[in-house]
Amino acid sequence: MDKSDNAYKTIGEVVKILNLKSNDKGALRTHVIRFWETQFKQIKPKLLNSNRRYYDEKTINLLKKVKFLLKDQGMTINGVKKILNNEDSLKLDEIADKSIRTENLKIKLVKISNKLKELKNGKKNTR
Repeated sequence: MDKSDNAYKTIGEVVKILNLKSNDKGALRTHVIRFWETQFKQIKPKLLNSNRRYYDEKTINLLKKVKFLLKDQGMTINGVKKILNNEDSLKLDEIADKSIRTENLKIKLVKISNKLKELKNGKKNTR
């Protein structure tokens, strides 16, 4: 049973959405989100059931933006704070969306290229 897109998500689900897994064992990195909560006042999960965190769609989108700026763009925490406190942060949403779409396109092109190479090599071997 899948949750609807606008249902609240647990911190574990958000880590999967953001693809925040450690490289060595694939463990979920929930501590990263907890740290970001201490650094960015805009990140406010609902605390229910003995302080379990639940995130709505707006907060998840904010976390995506924070991850994009810190991890993909290499910005500092202070730099991200300035952007989030600035009203021009909406322009960043457009940049992040375009960057994600570009990355998806690159992945698809590589797959197509690899498939073409396989087909080409298969024809050479049959001659």
